[in-house]
Amino acid sequence: MDQPPREISIPTLADVARRAAVSTATVSRCLNSPDQVGKKTRERVMQAVADLGYAPNFGARALAAKHTNTFGAIIPTMENSVFARGIQAFQEELGRHGKTLLIASSAYQEALEEEQVRALVARGADALLLIGFHRDPKLYEFLKSRSVPCLIAWSYDEQLKQTAIGFDNAGAMAALAKLVFQQGHRHVACITAPIASNDRARDRVLGVQRAMKAAGLNPKDLHLTQTPYGIENGETALRKTLAEAPETTAVMCVNDVLAIGALRAAKELGLRVPQDISITGFDDIEIAMLAEPALTTVHVPHHEMGRRAAGMLIQMVKHTEPVQSVELPTDIRLRQSLGPAAS
Repeated sequence: MDQPPREISIPTLADVARRAAVSTATVSRCLNSPDQVGKKTRERVMQAVADLGYAPNFGARALAAKHTNTFGAIIPTMENSVFARGIQAFQEELGRHGKTLLIASSAYQEALEEEQVRALVARGADALLLIGFHRDPKLYEFLKSRSVPCLIAWSYDEQLKQTAIGFDNAGAMAALAKLVFQQGHRHVACITAPIASNDRARDRVLGVQRAMKAAGLNPKDLHLTQTPYGIENGETALRKTLAEAPETTAVMCVNDVLAIGALRAAKELGLRVPQDISITGFDDIEIAMLAEPALTTVHVPHHEMGRRAAGMLIQMVKHTEPVQSVELPTDIRLRQSLGPAAS
């Protein structure tokens, strides 16, 4: 005959106190403010914690403190490394301050991001890191009504009221496009992620168009191919671009992943880069230097952005002082994939 399952006894704070022969208040101090307890007592308490397998009730602690020390981040994708370096630095800095990170990926879907925001708030996230500005204003209102600070990263726009740490996507792309036009290119195409709900991609396309106007070209002549991020999508997009605009001599991609795909497609088509066609990217992820030829791109300070974002969000939770948006500089990494326009 099967025996009924034995009920598992979960150790309590009082169990630890009895085991260590101290008061429950002393156990609590050991766990929350260990520097306030003598070394021998602290060691005895922590040994009792280990022996019993005691885990503090962080939910109860959070209710008392009104904070969970948990921060959320929602990124558009985990399928490429565009966001990896910044999020790693963000998590490391949070960890140094005793904070835990919960992360979600929205797959570039606005409705899914909204669900994830609400789920993280329901789970007690103290603050959220979000990528880019584009989303329904009602979502910002929801966060404000719940007193959950949010920080925008990977974008900077002094005209917008949301606190942000990032860079001027349009200005950075315009600076790169200026170099492209200085190389004599007049037939330029752009491969981009869908721009309807992606302000970062949209601003980078706008940057190319601004540079075209400054170079005396008609911004409306920019050949635009929109595709989801992905190396294979970049390959397909380059083939489509050249089929529709065979006069193209330079292709500017709004991120390095698409640019790597474009480089592969150019090689398969028998085109030499940069002799026959120039290709540029944006982000300066590691693969940009390993590409053949090495990719000319815009370098983004991902690590610094992630590290400083953590500090800003912690300050926003503390409400100790107003937190101002931060614009970070970008710079151009001129490599072998950009050359003079083919004659």
